[in-house]
Amino acid sequence: QVQLVESGGGLVQAGGSLRLSCAASGMMFRFYSMDWYRQAPGKQREMVARITSGGSTNYADSVKGRFTISRDNAKNTVYLQMDTLKLEDTAVYYCSALVSGMRYWGEGTLVTVSS
Repeated sequence: QVQLVESGGGLVQAGGSLRLSCAASGMMFRFYSMDWYRQAPGKQREMVARITSGGSTNYADSVKGRFTISRDNAKNTVYLQMDTLKLEDTAVYYCSALVSGMRYWGEGTLVTVSS
């Protein structure tokens, strides 16, 4: 059974940095793309970043140049380095993977950016 467990969220001032981690189990991690999504209060969930099995990356326009997704296949872990955080980055951040046609989600980690 696929399990995704996020960590690293917290309270940070605007302009600061955080690094989120997502540990995966129950899947052949290195063969799958991994995604980070976020959901802000009152808004729809949106994809923030994706890293493919080959290491190619994609980002939402709103985070390009500020966020960096990476993966460590030896640790079955995907990371999201978030720099120059803005108030509008406040959200619950979810790790996600599409495995055998089913999308799996972690429980999320809350990131709160304060002024």
